Amino acid sequence: MTLKKIINGVVFQEEGSFENQTVYIMDEKIVSQKDYLSVSGDETVIDAEGNYVIPGLTDIHFHGCMGSDCCDGTVEAFRTMAEYELSQGITSVTPATMTMPEDVLAQICRAARTFCDTADDNAADLCGLYMEGPFINPVKKGAQNGNYIVPSSLEMLNRLQDISGGLLRTVAIAPETQGAMDFIRAAGSRINISIAHTAADYDTAREAISCGASQLTHTYNAMPPFSHRAPGPIGAAADSEHCMAELICDGIHIHPAVVRTTFKIFGDDRIILISDSMRAAGLADGQYDLGGQTVIVRGNLAALEDGTIAGSVTNLMDCVRNAVNNMDISLGSAIKCAAVNPAKAVGIYEHYGSLTPGKFANIVILDKTLTLKMVFHHASLIKEHKIGGN
Repeated sequence: MTLKKIINGVVFQEEGSFENQTVYIMDEKIVSQKDYLSVSGDETVIDAEGNYVIPGLTDIHFHGCMGSDCCDGTVEAFRTMAEYELSQGITSVTPATMTMPEDVLAQICRAARTFCDTADDNAADLCGLYMEGPFINPVKKGAQNGNYIVPSSLEMLNRLQDISGGLLRTVAIAPETQGAMDFIRAAGSRINISIAHTAADYDTAREAISCGASQLTHTYNAMPPFSHRAPGPIGAAADSEHCMAELICDGIHIHPAVVRTTFKIFGDDRIILISDSMRAAGLADGQYDLGGQTVIVRGNLAALEDGTIAGSVTNLMDCVRNAVNNMDISLGSAIKCAAVNPAKAVGIYEHYGSLTPGKFANIVILDKTLTLKMVFHHASLIKEHKIGGN
């Protein structure tokens, strides 16, 4: 029996507060104090005095990092991405595809399934895939490749789900397009459906939500704006208590004032922080590829050659820091939206997303400047910078 305890830390609570308490770990799981004290074994004590102890983050919508992309469709690409994400304190992920032909999506599903069968402690847990396209509206395609957009197809979804071994967790869809509403009715009870790359008006979006859609993909981006006479999908989601909204807090996609307003409208129970990062995340400025299209990266801005914003180059932990340091979002709310809510949205909250007994010991320790100090993955120490040092 392997025992660990993290003492003297300021520990995140799943409703968004912090308390001074001890986190108890037995083998790879978090356990209660009672269960911990009922067994014996070698014990390791980690003193987190003056530091935040939070659950590892879950990024449910990102495309790539460190030169690799989900659409590469290789085990090596998934490994590169998962290792980088884990090193940044993102301990569970559902990488996103792009609008691609079915044969390419099938290869991605095969590679993801193989990676899951061969993953190790040095890589974030791949908990599923996020299918962004091809069931979208060409008018709002953004950085997606319009050549591969097709009508919604339950048959395609079923084929890809079989190939992936059930890994598809989220499907993005424009509800106003051909066959979309029937697709949502048929699939909404068994997969997370997110309204995306859409020109839908308020009534159409409300109908989609009533049929089973439960999320907005990168809210404000690739959809009609929220206005006083045409509230569109954002207004429809705000009026639907069970609908969540993704936000990219990289400082490029959404103005800080809009982020603050969105938190006021939706509350921190219904916002999911995502990175939407592409393969340039973690690398230098330059020219990269996204879904077969050229992307130019300068600083935090990634854009197609025509200037269309093409994902971010910021990982989810940096998005949390940006939300707290530059957008006046509380740390508790930011962690809740980057750990608790995404895990709930994709159906993995039983094992991920908080420091509740029974869940995997995926734990991050941050100092008061939000600098990463330690990352534990299934209780194993993956990354360490001396607590109290630089």
